[in-house]
Amino acid sequence: MGRYGTTGDAAIAGVTVVALCAGVWLLSTGRDAPAPPQPSAVEAHTGASVGQPAAPGLPPSPPDRIRIPAIRVNAPLMGLGLTRTGSLDVPPAADKNLAGWYEAGTTPGETGTAIVAGHVDNADGPAVFYRLGALRRGSVIEVDRRDGSVARFEVDAIEVYDAKNFPDRKVYGAAARPELRVITCGGGYSSSTGYQGNVVVFAHLTGSA
Repeated sequence: MGRYGTTGDAAIAGVTVVALCAGVWLLSTGRDAPAPPQPSAVEAHTGASVGQPAAPGLPPSPPDRIRIPAIRVNAPLMGLGLTRTGSLDVPPAADKNLAGWYEAGTTPGETGTAIVAGHVDNADGPAVFYRLGALRRGSVIEVDRRDGSVARFEVDAIEVYDAKNFPDRKVYGAAARPELRVITCGGGYSSSTGYQGNVVVFAHLTGSA
């Protein structure tokens, strides 16, 4: 699979994106600030969404940009690694329109599970994935890849998980088809610890251009 490949799926299994969830905007403005949208139960996984066929996997190529038209996301992507404690690192919070991808794992469009993560807010207000929880099944996600191709994904489900019960293998585990996870923080909110969980978008490759 080259430098990028499905070996990274196993490496990240068991990792939780905890560093995203400080909620610095809500902390600085008070609890009356509008909370980011959270996914409804109707957008969760169903048997039909899990079984949808995917397009054949693309050759590995690093991603440069992610677009989610339904929630007006158009953001560059940077490479992310793991922190010293084993959690997925995050983009610098100061750049509200920057997302990241786990560069030791699967590249978006390649067979396996590709991981993209970004902040829900920063000290100045909403950030790149503030409206991630408002997505619906069937929404389109496009990823510009460095080889000039565009990987197109369809959203299968949007779910929110409490950090204490985060399903690591379901989110990060290896997949037999090209899949994408887009992750930010969400769920309940505490003024002392920030957001209590994560919003996770599950999507599969439908084609490329």
